[in-house]
Amino acid sequence: MRRPRHRAPSRLALALLVFSLLPEAAAPAPSLNDKDKTKIPAVRWDETTPGCTFTRGEDGKYRYGMLSGDVDITMAVDSQELEKVRRRHEPFFSALLTVHYRGAGGLDLATHDISLEFVNHFHVVLPSLDPDTFAQQVQQDADEVDHEAARQVQKHPNKKAEKEAFVRAFQKDAAELLEFVSKNSLRRTRLSPANGKASGWVMFSADSKWISGWKKQEEIILRVPLDGKVFEFPFTLPPKPGEVLLRKRE
Repeated sequence: MRRPRHRAPSRLALALLVFSLLPEAAAPAPSLNDKDKTKIPAVRWDETTPGCTFTRGEDGKYRYGMLSGDVDITMAVDSQELEKVRRRHEPFFSALLTVHYRGAGGLDLATHDISLEFVNHFHVVLPSLDPDTFAQQVQQDADEVDHEAARQVQKHPNKKAEKEAFVRAFQKDAAELLEFVSKNSLRRTRLSPANGKASGWVMFSADSKWISGWKKQEEIILRVPLDGKVFEFPFTLPPKPGEVLLRKRE
């Protein structure tokens, strides 16, 4: 009796099998604000909208202001922030937020839902870094650099001076960053008539495979969920001449 012959799988079946085995990392980068983003009303900065302002400061920062309801919020970003990201041992993008609450009740200012969208890089949306977790990572990286340099010196004693100089520079930068994160980060707080202002820096990791390199001009959107709405700050670095109006807050 002849045994039944097994049919070879079709090309379509093989293709489906290969596709099913692909790693999830091959999928597009997830957008952190996809879920329920249509349920929260957005207030978007626009130069023609009343309550929106823009100024160029002598400190090299661009300041975008927006007033909505009881909240007056300003985002400041360094005009050379993209260049600074490239030079940092820990690549991160930073922006300074200042919130004034003018209501009679209270308002919770949370920071974990603040996000940054890189429009030119597949619209990838990154969450703000938790200051304490970020500080721990900076310290761990500094310790690893120290340990690796010690191992390299044992293998190549003739490069001891070179390695030690590199470690000193790295440790100095790490210590300054740790102090900055500790003292200047925006943290969760409760705003009220007695405590109506909060200000601090929010940071976002730029060490992402979805951000392969900066464009000549980057389109970015910073989103701040607050007071039952999402404050959206679309901006470009560097801005095009005449792209924004210079006017004082009235």
